[in-house]
Amino acid sequence: MQAIYESLYRPGIPLQVMGILIGLWLIGTHGFAWLKPDETADFLKKFPRNEKIGSVLTVIGFIWTFIVWSQMDLGEFYKVKHLVQVVLIAGCVGVIVYVKEFIAVRSTGFLLILLAGPILVSAFLKEPVSRLLIVALAYGGALVGMFWVGMPYLMRDQIDWVLEDRNRLKKGAIGGAAFGGLVLICALAFWR
Repeated sequence: MQAIYESLYRPGIPLQVMGILIGLWLIGTHGFAWLKPDETADFLKKFPRNEKIGSVLTVIGFIWTFIVWSQMDLGEFYKVKHLVQVVLIAGCVGVIVYVKEFIAVRSTGFLLILLAGPILVSAFLKEPVSRLLIVALAYGGALVGMFWVGMPYLMRDQIDWVLEDRNRLKKGAIGGAAFGGLVLICALAFWR
C-alpha cells in the first residue's frame, strides 16, 4: 500500500507522464465516441443505472480511500486510524448493498474527486504555465464529481442533453479529443 501511495502523492507521477496518460485517455475515449457514436450513445444511456459497473467503481474508490487513509500522516487522528479503516470497509459494503440508485454516477464522481489529488501533485509548482491545462481539468473534474455524488440525476440529464442531438455528441467528441491532443503535445514537447 505504501508504494502505491508514494507513487501517487510523494513525489507523485511526473508531470510529463501524467500529461501523456491524460492526453491518451482523452484522445482514446473521445475518438471512440466520434468513430462509434451509436455504441457510445447506447453505453451512456445505460451507464447511470448500471449496478455492475457502479459496484466495481465503488470498490476501486473505497480501496483508493483506504490506501490514502492508511498511509497519510494523520496527526492527532492516529488514534482512530483502525476504526476508520473498519468504517471504510463497512461503508463500501453498505454502499454497494443499499445505495443502488445511480451507484455508477456516484462512484464516478467519487473517483473524479480522488483523481484530482495525483493530478495536482504532479503539476504542483512545475514549469511551464501550460501545465495549467491539467490543473483546470482536475479542478473541473472534482467540481463535477461533487455534483454527481450529491445530485446523481444531473449526469443522466447531461447525457440526455448531449444525446438529444447527434451533432452535440460529435462536437463534444471532437472537442475532447482536441483537448487531449493539446495536452499530449504539451506533455511531449514542454513538460519535463
